[in-house]
Parts: sequence; C-alpha cells; structure tokens
Amino acid sequence: MKILVLGGTRFFGRKLVENLLADNHEVTIVTRGMSENPFGDKVAHIKVDRRDAEAFQTALANRTYDVVFDNICYSPNEAKQLCEIFNGSIQKLVFTSTLSTYEANGIAHVEEDFNPYNYEIRMGDTHEFTYGEGKRQAEAVFYKYAQFPVVAVRFPIVMGEDDYTRRLHFHIKRILNDEPIGFVNMDAEMSFIQATEAAEFLAWVGMKDIEGPINATANGIISLKDLIALIEEKTNKRAKISLLGTDEIRSPYAIPASWYMNNERATKKGFAFSHLADWLPSLVEAIAKASEK
Repeated sequence: MKILVLGGTRFFGRKLVENLLADNHEVTIVTRGMSENPFGDKVAHIKVDRRDAEAFQTALANRTYDVVFDNICYSPNEAKQLCEIFNGSIQKLVFTSTLSTYEANGIAHVEEDFNPYNYEIRMGDTHEFTYGEGKRQAEAVFYKYAQFPVVAVRFPIVMGEDDYTRRLHFHIKRILNDEPIGFVNMDAEMSFIQATEAAEFLAWVGMKDIEGPINATANGIISLKDLIALIEEKTNKRAKISLLGTDEIRSPYAIPASWYMNNERATKKGFAFSHLADWLPSLVEAIAKASEK
C-alpha cells in the first residue's frame, strides 16, 4: 500500500514505520526536519511544519494515499485542515487519540463513554485546549468532516525505554536519587501499553476494515502503590512519597482516581494484546540499569 505517516521518526511512530517497511509498503513520512530521518532512502520524506497551514497545504495537496497515519494531530483546526487536504484522495485515516478523552473517574472505560459523533465542536489551535480536550475536538471534527473512513485509536500512556516524555523514567530516577515524588491517590489504578505493541496495533488496524473509536491497551492494570513497589524492588531503594507535593516533584501519573479502559472491542476484532505483568517488570529493570550508568 501507499502510506503516509505524520509523526514517524521517534518512539512508537518510528516503530510503526519500521513495521510498515517490513511489510513492504511504500511509506512517506512528514516531519519538520528537526529530527533525523532514521530510514534514509527507504522512505520518501516531506519536510514541512504542520503549524504553517499554508505550507502544509501546499506540501500535501494533490497527493493520494491508501492509508494515512496521523500521530501528531492535537487540535480541531489541524483535523479540519487534514480533511480539506485529503477528502477524495485517501482511503482511510488512522488517528492516534488517547485515554485522555475519558475522565479519570474509576470506570473501566469503553468506547461509548466518549461519543465524538455528537460532541459540540469548538474550533481552535492546540494552545487553546488541554491535551484531552484537543483530542476530543479533533475526533469530533474528523467524524463530522472526513469523507473517508476514520479510526481513532485511544491509547493509554505508552511506555518504552526510548520514551521521549520520560514519564516512567521520572519515577525511577527520583527513587534512585532519593528524591521525593508527589502523588494524589496511591490507590488509583492505571493501564498502559508498550511502544512496540502500540506500533503493531496501529499497523494492524490500518489494514483492517475497522472504523470509529477503538481502545488499545495491554491487558491488566496496576495501582500507583504497586508500581512504586515494583520500582523499589528493581532499584533496591525506598521511595520518598509526598501526597501534597509541589509541581516540581509531582508525578506525571498523579491522578485523583483510577483511569483505565476496556479493550474488548479490539480483542473481538482479532488483536491479541499483551499482559502488563509480563513486560512491565523487565521494562522497569532495564530503565533502572540504564539510569544507574
């Protein structure tokens, strides 16, 4: 297939491109040119800043693709422009959405808990919304204006040794350095997915006759208390926990209530998810060893 990937040079976006190339697809990536292209001449490379609407339109106009993967759309304005560029010229869009479309309220969220088809649209740029609201608005715009099938993949926090957000790394390093970590509710439970699995799922769903929102998360959940205990075990260090911490020490996982989702729809469609307990301990151990160097 002829495929376009927006956001394909780092973390699970890079792994997605690697998977697509391994399956012999013809891949084009779009980047600002700030990050090195790790694929060389194996991919076509369009260098353009998405935030420059006119340049973005010019760079992608009159191009046709079988599937477009958009990992870097964060606002309704960006979603609307993509519809205007590609209506009539692509067969499918895979949009990377998020668990953040759901509230952190202790419910194992299913796709119907956020319905983008009847959500009130407020146009605007990324800076005008929270991360979660920007993704909600983008989903709503895609499902209103796209004249092509759209699947919105809702991921929880994605983990990996090469995670540029360094969220899991934050906890491991602070524990290794005897530095405090701020939480709100240590009993809150979360779900996660590994970067390799996120990339595999995107590639898989892009080739399937699937539309609409779909949750993608590893099987299993873990409480923040148990996550910290796991890090303590792998580092042989005791964590210093503050329940009234400042923003400087606040955990990126400092949620008030359990926040996870149900992956039954994707499972019934045929995707076999990993189990969190099978890979999280080894990931924590690997990051801890790297952090000690």
